[in-house]
Parts: sequence; structure tokens; C-alpha cells
Amino acid sequence: MSASLLPQADDIDPEIKTFIDRTSADYAALTGAEPVTMARRREIAERVRAPWAAGGPQMAETINLTVGPRNVRMRTHIPDSGAGPGTLLYLHGGGWMIFSIDTHDRLMREYASRAGCAVIALDYSLSPEHRFPAALDDIDACLDWLIAEGAAHGLSTRRIAMGGDSAGGNLSLCTALRRRDTGARQPDALILNYAALDYEHRPSWDRYDGEPYMLGTGEMRDFWSGYLGAPSTTNPYARPLLANLSGLPPTHLCIAECDILRDENLELRDRLRAAGNPVSAIVYPGATHSFLEAVSISRCADQAIEDGARWLAEQFV
Repeated sequence: MSASLLPQADDIDPEIKTFIDRTSADYAALTGAEPVTMARRREIAERVRAPWAAGGPQMAETINLTVGPRNVRMRTHIPDSGAGPGTLLYLHGGGWMIFSIDTHDRLMREYASRAGCAVIALDYSLSPEHRFPAALDDIDACLDWLIAEGAAHGLSTRRIAMGGDSAGGNLSLCTALRRRDTGARQPDALILNYAALDYEHRPSWDRYDGEPYMLGTGEMRDFWSGYLGAPSTTNPYARPLLANLSGLPPTHLCIAECDILRDENLELRDRLRAAGNPVSAIVYPGATHSFLEAVSISRCADQAIEDGARWLAEQFV
């Protein structure tokens, strides 16, 4: 569907709507009418997101390594201010099935520059080839590497934060839960951007379904099916809203108002607080799923990244 033919949604911030129109038009032009393979779907996603991942802060140093039994890519950005007093491990979104550390490179550099810290980006294994809990195992390997080897690479391990958007937010929270339960070192802070938390239907799934809002309920259900490989699960390391949420680190929630995932994020905010955890949560009016990637044109995205980076810097003091 061309951008000019997308349905109108007057509640979306106009700058974010421009981002949605442009990416939708690019997807339509590259996809065409025929079904696409998963490999082609990923290729298209990389091409569509490439302009939005470009630009932004320049880093003093960028280091590319591999980590874990599957030798997944790991990229470390160090800003001009240096590695800082803490390190952020950031996990990209994409429904556990698409996107990469390349599609989200600018977002990670923005956090590095604004929070004054090193940011590690991890290309965790994607579904459906590597279903739950393979990505969590990759993340554990990366965290264990950082704790054991980070100092030798000039990284601060005194304070370690984890964060991610959408599926990456799910993986960040679930990693913290799993490490809490196994007695491994938890992250010291979590930054969760419009996290995918549960596949149960909530009112926001109806209110913000459809192309104007970037993420639809059908696509989200396909992502869950691809990740789990089963119609349902009660495993709290996949569906963290089923978990005991006590004993978690301070958490910052970036919540998009016009997002099918809004209600589950509001529920997480309330349940984290009820469990006694320190929580910062901001709902951004007019924002949709994926809106942080529009930082090059969106004042709302710029403010949301700044809010998250400021909170993150406070956790590293």
C-alpha cells in the first residue's frame, strides 16, 4: 500500500506519521504482491531501516566481536566521553524474527552519546530457526562475557544495564527474571521501550490495530508463534507478566500511547510498582510502536531517547 493510500489516524504525532508513511511505502515497493521468504523479509527490513539507522552521533571507537557458542555478533560503541561508569547491553526489536544490530545502530549510538556510556549491541539468534529460549541463552553468554572479560576491553562492569525495544524489551526483562531465579548476577537497571510482554488480547490490541499504527495484531501473533513454535505457553521467561516480579532492578518504561502493546506495558508498570521495584514510566502521546527509530525527524522520539538516557546516566552514578 502506498503512503498516500494509508488510512488516516489523527491521534498519531505528525512527525511520527511521516516516518510510518515513508517506511510503509518502502516496504510496499520492495515486497510487491508475491509472498516472500524469511530471508527476503529480513533483507527488505534491513534496506527499509537503513536510512533511519544512519546519521546521529559519531563514536570514538566501535569494536566488533563474536560471543557465545553460536558466535553471534556483538558490537560495542564507545562515545567521545569514554566508556563511562557503566555499560548498557541493548537488544534490538523485530518480533524475535527480523532486524539486527545494524537496523538499530543509530538508537544505540544515541544512548551511548547521551548517557555517556559504552553500549553493547547483540545480534542474538533469530526465530524461527532458533526458537525460545535460544536468544536468552545468547544474551546470558554475552552478559557472562561482559562480567568476566569486559574490564580487559576497557568496559566498566561496576554497573551493567540492559535494555531493548519490543522483542528486545521482552528479552531484557526475561533475562533479568531468569538470572534472578538462578542466582546469576542480574543487570543493575532495565530500560524497556514498548516491550512485547504477552500474547493475550487487551483493549489496545483493538484500538491501535492496523497499518496506520506501525504494528498490527496479526503480525504480533505471527511473531509470537515464530518465537515459541507453539500456540501457547505459561513459561514466565517468555511471558513475563506471568512471573513473580519482585526483586528486579530499577526499570524505566518508554510507553507509546498509540501502540497495540500499550496496555501490557501499563500493566507491567503497575505490577512492578506493586512488587516493590523502583519504576520510571512515561507514556508518549501520539507515539506508535517503533517511534524511537524516527529520531532524525521526530521531536517526540528525541525527547524519549533523552529521557531514557538521562535516567540511565542516573543509574550509573
